[in-house]
Amino acid sequence: MPEILHTKLSKIRAAYTKAVRSSKGKSVLAYLLCVCVAFVFWVVMSLDTQVQRDFDVPLLIENVPDSVTIISDVPPKISAIVEGKGSQLIRFLWGNVPALKIKFPDYCNSDNNTFFVPKGKIESRLRDYFGQSVELVTARPDSLSLVYTSSPGVKLAVHVNSDFTPEFQYTLSGPVKADVDSVVAYAVGGVPRGLTVADTEWVVRTELKDTSVFEVRIKPIPGVRFIPDKINISVPVEPLISKRRTVPVEVVNLPEGIGLITFPSSVDVTYLVPMSDYNDDYPVKAYADYNSLDLNKNKLKLTPSLMPELYRNVVLSPDSVEYILEK
Repeated sequence: MPEILHTKLSKIRAAYTKAVRSSKGKSVLAYLLCVCVAFVFWVVMSLDTQVQRDFDVPLLIENVPDSVTIISDVPPKISAIVEGKGSQLIRFLWGNVPALKIKFPDYCNSDNNTFFVPKGKIESRLRDYFGQSVELVTARPDSLSLVYTSSPGVKLAVHVNSDFTPEFQYTLSGPVKADVDSVVAYAVGGVPRGLTVADTEWVVRTELKDTSVFEVRIKPIPGVRFIPDKINISVPVEPLISKRRTVPVEVVNLPEGIGLITFPSSVDVTYLVPMSDYNDDYPVKAYADYNSLDLNKNKLKLTPSLMPELYRNVVLSPDSVEYILEK
């Protein structure tokens, strides 16, 4: 086997050498060399050309004390448009854009619980970030104004607002469950006393065919921050499958001294049940109520026993029986 492989490699090497040394092969090599040289010249020219580029600069606020919670939404990035030579921007074009770090103690005001970085400071920090020779055209946001609090948080129960509808012949096989049952609320001066529950935003889905997980946001309240502000809710969905059982007919409300015999004495009950409950022997019954007896008719209507909410489309076959009264 090694000899066969060596022979094949030798043939390939010989064919490659022959192709390169041919006139056509030399032309191809010369063409590729010209392309490489042209590419190098293009790169050199690009690096020396004035260009304008957009950058999304990640924003990081550091040195935030453990006792402080920022209430306002912190922008994850600053969108900056800068102009400069390609050589000056190459490390941002061909590499990861590092985060712009702003120290919390440098811009916080404990008198009014605000963290404020004015436009001039943002521009100054971005010039230092990109280099003084690079011109900053615009930045968004061009300033930062955040509210924070040192007050302790309040734990609130989560109330899920949802409306889920399964597909036909599917059912919600259990309650909607959240991955957390509570969140912590923070506000300047403390959480309002009237706030006792954290409601989620409404989530509505229809035609569900399988157990699903949805991310839902805690309904925002001005001046209040929830941690976490998003939760995951699980919606259990199962298919409904048909089940048939034969059950005896039970006569109810029968007066003393009177007997009632039904024909037939047992009937079939068909219903839809969640797949996970198929093997459960729930006590299903068929009732013949003496109080609904009409002596002018020779048949008595049957009614099924109360069924669990998840059991659907209960059908008795037959749905009425003939009878004989005995005294």
